[in-house]
Amino acid sequence: MRWTLKPKPEVTKVEHLKDQLQINDVIAALLVQRGIETFHDAKHFFRPNLEDLHDPFLMKDMEVAVSRIEKAINSGEHILVYGDYDVDGTSSVALMSTYLTTRTRTVATYIPDRYEEGYGVSYKGIDFAHDNDFSLIIALDCGVKAIDKVLYAKNKGIDFIICDHHRPAAQLPGAVAVLDPKRQDCTYPYKELCGCGVGFKLIQALNSKEGKSIDALTAYLDLVVLAIGADIVPITGENRVLAYFGLQVVNSNPRPGIEIILRQANKQNITITDLVFRVAPRINAAGRMKHGNYAVTLLSETDVILVNEYAAEIEQFNLDRRETDKQITNEALQLIKDDKEEEKMTTIVFKDTWHKGVIGIVASRLIETYYRPTIVFTKSGDFLAASARSIPGFDIYNALESCSEHIEQFGGHKYAAGLTIRLENYEAFKEAFEYEVSKTINLAYMTPEAKVDASIDLGQIDQKLWRILKQFAPFGPGNMSPIFMSDNLKDTGFGKCVGEDLKHLRMTLTQSGGTPIPGIGFSLGDKLNIISNHKLFKAIYSIDENHWQGNITLQLKIKDIKP
Repeated sequence: MRWTLKPKPEVTKVEHLKDQLQINDVIAALLVQRGIETFHDAKHFFRPNLEDLHDPFLMKDMEVAVSRIEKAINSGEHILVYGDYDVDGTSSVALMSTYLTTRTRTVATYIPDRYEEGYGVSYKGIDFAHDNDFSLIIALDCGVKAIDKVLYAKNKGIDFIICDHHRPAAQLPGAVAVLDPKRQDCTYPYKELCGCGVGFKLIQALNSKEGKSIDALTAYLDLVVLAIGADIVPITGENRVLAYFGLQVVNSNPRPGIEIILRQANKQNITITDLVFRVAPRINAAGRMKHGNYAVTLLSETDVILVNEYAAEIEQFNLDRRETDKQITNEALQLIKDDKEEEKMTTIVFKDTWHKGVIGIVASRLIETYYRPTIVFTKSGDFLAASARSIPGFDIYNALESCSEHIEQFGGHKYAAGLTIRLENYEAFKEAFEYEVSKTINLAYMTPEAKVDASIDLGQIDQKLWRILKQFAPFGPGNMSPIFMSDNLKDTGFGKCVGEDLKHLRMTLTQSGGTPIPGIGFSLGDKLNIISNHKLFKAIYSIDENHWQGNITLQLKIKDIKP
């Protein structure tokens, strides 16, 4: 792991903020690093307000989208809410459908089958809408590239409203409205909404047209924060506001489907990390192992007895998913060794029997061993389908675009994408992708990087610092939990390996004879020799709380140590 100390912010800005807020150097510097330079900035950062949300009508096509939905509601048209099968998609569908059912009874939902229909808008879904007299489809977290599908629907008398956040192509679908802040002609002030966030802006617009306050929509924010966390979008600007209030709902009055999954956590303060690692995998498991409808039903249902039944089914899907991705990961690692591809710049593996629902997870697992852009293929009908995952700093979407002559279709983000190719193009694609990555990647990216916010002494860590740091939450991309570095450290002599297979490292750190502070280094058990026998070492870490037998004490969560 390479440690990169972030540049120190301008001293004048730090001093100015320090004086305005009456805070210490460490906190002031952390804030300026995050673009917070004035009292006004700090107020919005520490005290988010729903009134800070942008006017939804600033988004291109919002006015026409609202008019079309109101027309459908007033005339009793059948509305189909359509979304992707991942967390963002199913959360979006649950959000939109539960809102619309407060205004009309003619609403239904549709999630495509991952295996029969694949990602995004499908012809089968449009045929379903036509056969059941739906005249309006609201597509969420998908659709911005569905030019042919939208035209197909139009020829059947079905209108489309698209709420998406993926990067559009040069040509947009001929929908009634395309709501996507990443449209080149959209001047909406915040570009990083997830699909559920765009859906929320649409219900915010519908709500305001009725003359209602934004407070009427807070109950939906548990879905929005779940999608924000799962889709790994930046927790800055508008997303920070939505996440902040979404977590309040999660901790005070979440919908039954989220509550029952979190009940096992037995925690007083649920964070985005809890949503990402406890709720999101279970919601995703429905679409991966069975069907995304299970997730929508769990997130929409209010009957507690039914919710318990759905949650039990989804828990089993998640257990099956874990076993499947573990098996495929082991097979993929063996393939890489057998083919002697350890030295390549990319990882590309394929087996026609692999479960399509978990290849994205497997790609992420392979990056843990071979830290490089990774694509995992399996057979899907007459084609090969794949999930692509990247490493920080490298845009895998652009790399795929450069290899598009070998690809049937693809879509996604900078760090995650999906693609389909013909079997006969596999070797040519593999060669082209390796060449493109080798030509364009910065070699430094191929070593995991830890970005360090500041170098501090252990003596600067106290309860006051921790109280303010906690208010930096919610954490996520664009506002990660601060990472500190300290050197000339010693273990008090009781450092040891702990946990299953002794993988983790527990220690108590001191610096220059100061007050000791406990630390835990997950997966750092193999570095025990660095701290043994009172040897000096340096460490990077975040500050955390340790709860034990009713006592709460500060501890360091060690990220890495070096001599």
